[in-house]
Amino acid sequence: MKDREKFHKGSGPLISIVLLLFLLISSWLGAQEVGHEAAQPAHLPSGQQTAGEKPGGEAQPPPAETETKISSREAEELFRSVDEILKFASQDSALPIHKQVKRRLTSRDEVQAYLEKHMSEDEDAQRLKRSEQVLKKFGLLPRDFDLAKFLVSLLREQVAGYYDAKTKTVNLLDWLGAEQQRPVLAHELTHALQDQSFGLEKWMKAGRNDLALKKKNPTPEEIDNDEALTARQAVIEGQAMAVLIDYMLAPTGQSLLSSPQVVEALKQGLLVGTADSVEFSNAPIFLKEVLTFPYRYGLDFVTEVLTKDGKDKAFAGVFKNPPHSTRQIMEPKTYLSGEQIEPMPLPDFAHLAKDYNKFDVGSMGEFDVALLVDQYAGVDPSKALYPKWRGGYYYAAKPKGDEAAALALLYVSRWASPQSAAEFAAIYATYLTKRYHSVRPVALEGEKAPETTEKIASLKGNREWLTEDGDVVIDVQGDMVFLTESFDDVTSGKLREAVMSPLKAVGAAAPN
Repeated sequence: MKDREKFHKGSGPLISIVLLLFLLISSWLGAQEVGHEAAQPAHLPSGQQTAGEKPGGEAQPPPAETETKISSREAEELFRSVDEILKFASQDSALPIHKQVKRRLTSRDEVQAYLEKHMSEDEDAQRLKRSEQVLKKFGLLPRDFDLAKFLVSLLREQVAGYYDAKTKTVNLLDWLGAEQQRPVLAHELTHALQDQSFGLEKWMKAGRNDLALKKKNPTPEEIDNDEALTARQAVIEGQAMAVLIDYMLAPTGQSLLSSPQVVEALKQGLLVGTADSVEFSNAPIFLKEVLTFPYRYGLDFVTEVLTKDGKDKAFAGVFKNPPHSTRQIMEPKTYLSGEQIEPMPLPDFAHLAKDYNKFDVGSMGEFDVALLVDQYAGVDPSKALYPKWRGGYYYAAKPKGDEAAALALLYVSRWASPQSAAEFAAIYATYLTKRYHSVRPVALEGEKAPETTEKIASLKGNREWLTEDGDVVIDVQGDMVFLTESFDDVTSGKLREAVMSPLKAVGAAAPN
């Protein structure tokens, strides 16, 4: 789904998820050194209170602190450490050093200005904001959620350093101590090595294809290319995460491969955030997952390839033969085995929906399905169902001459079996009552309308509901699920006939 393509690329700014990783690893290492007592509050002498606590136990906010700047001596030490850390990153990743990395000290205001400029110019960020209506239609964002306002607030909160692929410069921060920045540099300098060997901007552009949005009738291959950019993002960040973890664990004699418990603790901590990550912590599930996907799943992907095929394949090898879908990132065995999933045939949108203007179109990959099911039914059902995904796409449109009308949506998905298709359709149908104020099942010819959409375990055949935004149609035939929302009956029927008729014909011709 193009809507969830990230606005922080490997060649662009890095939000402070990397700093969050640093804090989480530091906490974990500290706990190892002092044992379980590290998790308990320190005992204070009688009469003393912890910061932010009044006598009697009533909490109060800590006093405001003036931001400090690192000294010129600290800055010089930090500049010198770049070359040392670059050598570590090169040895850890087997990516060669072709040239020295430029470095500069930057202020918080400069970083924030860069991030905001990048976001205003970045195509993915604009696409994300432009497709806010699609996300809300799927129920991935609350209907009253202001995505643009959130993104600006997040940038202000999560401002951090970055490697700039345009200027080939790593930007160091003048408000953080050198010790805090060194582990982050291990991550950033891995990006620099990736850039020197493969050209990050060019490599990322090779993974994107905007023809699907520009054409009236995109090809299945153009739709499927939606996923490539997200997969490549996960490679970039996953490799940098692996080097960061190895750098921080090196003094303990441990590593990414020898300490899998560290990785699990980090992945859990990423979705929770830290006490000063208020915007991130309060974000909808969808945004948390999207922001952390390349770090969490990318790290798992790199770790799996590293374990199975070694360092060369996990770093340079993956750049030369990149994964092309979120399925390959989430399930590395499908990448290692060379699994190929055939693109799904597409209906003639321009002809069948001629009374509508195309608003958005894209693939619905395995990660998108995981997000939907997680939102609709929870984490456990999502983990059980998303590996059974075998393809999907969506098409969103607006009625011609009525831009105020509800967004119309077509979503088609393919599954590993008729059973998994029926399970997904049931989960989707059950969640309708949470997405719409009014949901009324429609009786099919010769049948009595069901009284509710709740507690549906399996949904087969054709079902329809009336909502305040128009009809919702779900048709399950074999391993395929067809869905439309807010299309008029005639257009929905034409689309369904085009998508499902070939399946019915195959079914009729199949032997018993």
